[in-house]
Amino acid sequence: MFDRRLIQYFDWGLLGLIVILGFFGLVTLYSAVTAGTPTPQKILCLRQLVWYGIGSILMIFSLLFNYKSLDRNAPVIYAACIFLLIGVLFFGRYVGGARRWLVFGPFTIQPSEIVKVAVIIILARYYSKIVNVRGLTLRELVNPLILTIIPCILIIKQPDLGTAMLVVFIACSMTVFIKIEKRSLLYIVVFCTITVPLVWFFLKEYQKIRILTFLNPDRDPLGAGYHIIQSKIAIGSGMFLGKGFLKGTQNALSFLPEQHTDFIFSVLAEEWGFVGSGIVLFTFFMLIVWGLSVAYRCRDPFGIILSVGITSLIFWQVVINIGMVAGLMPVVGVPLPFISYGGSSIVTIMICVGILMNVSMRRFLLE
Repeated sequence: MFDRRLIQYFDWGLLGLIVILGFFGLVTLYSAVTAGTPTPQKILCLRQLVWYGIGSILMIFSLLFNYKSLDRNAPVIYAACIFLLIGVLFFGRYVGGARRWLVFGPFTIQPSEIVKVAVIIILARYYSKIVNVRGLTLRELVNPLILTIIPCILIIKQPDLGTAMLVVFIACSMTVFIKIEKRSLLYIVVFCTITVPLVWFFLKEYQKIRILTFLNPDRDPLGAGYHIIQSKIAIGSGMFLGKGFLKGTQNALSFLPEQHTDFIFSVLAEEWGFVGSGIVLFTFFMLIVWGLSVAYRCRDPFGIILSVGITSLIFWQVVINIGMVAGLMPVVGVPLPFISYGGSSIVTIMICVGILMNVSMRRFLLE
C-alpha cells in the first residue's frame, strides 16, 4: 500500500527550485528563438514545453517506485544505455558533422545524455558495496574505470568530447567522495601527469583548434575565436540590469552562435544583466546545496552515493557551460540544465531530479 509518509516528506523546496529554473529557461528560449534568428522559430518553445511535459511525467514516475530498485536493476539499465550508444554508431542520425541521435518515429533522442544517469546508477551500486574507511585501492578502482571508459569511448566516437568529459568528471567526483587510499591516489596523480599531455595527439583537428582558441580567442577573431568573442561581448554588454527582454542586440543581430542551446546563458546575461544572471546562478547554487543535503540526510549508502552523483552531474554541467560561454573553458557543447533547448537534456535532468526527490522522500524508511 502507498505510505502516507511519502506525501509528508515530499520535497517541495526542490520542486520550487526546478520551477524557477524552468521558468527562466522558457523565457530565455523564447527570446533566443524570436529575436535571435532571421525567421522566428517559436515552434522550438512549443517543443520545449512538450519535452518539459514528458520530463515531468517521467519525474513523477521516478517517485512512484523505491529508488533501491535501481540498485538491483543497475546492470540492466547500464547495458541498455550502452546498447543505445552502439546503435548510434550504426543507425544514428548524422547532423552537423556528428552522429549523436537516434530517431524513433516523431521523437529524436540523444543516448549520450541518458547514459550519464546510467553511469551514476552503476557506480553508486558498485561503490555502496565496497565503501570503507581506509579508501579505495587501485584494484578496487579497476571496475569503475572500465564502467566509465566504455561509454566514454562510444561517445567520443560520435564525436562528442564535451559529454565524454562530463561523464569522466561525474565519475571522478563520485570516486573522490568515496575516498581513495593515499598511496593509490599518489599513483593516479603521477600517471595522469604523465599521460594527459599525450591526449593532445589523439584529438581531432577541430578539437585542437577549440583548445587553442580558448587559450587565445584573438588568434582567429573572425573564425574559431568568433563565438567566444561574441559571447563575451553579449555578457559584458548586459552590465548590471541588462538591456531588457527581447532587446539584446548580440542576440537579435544573430552574432551569437547556437543562441538557443550552448550559448543561451549569453542571451540571458545580455537581456537581464548581472542581476538576472546572479539570480539564475544563485538558484543553481541552491539546487546543488539541496542535492548535497539530500545525500547528507540519507542513511542508505546507495542513496547517498546516488544523490552525490546526480548533484555532481548538475554541478559540472553548470560549471562547464558557464565557463564555456564566459571564455574560461573551451567550447565543448555542454547544455545548461533546465535552460538550454534540447529534449534529451530536459528529460534526463528531470529524471535525475525525480530520483533525487525519491531519495529525499524515502529517507524516513531508515531513520
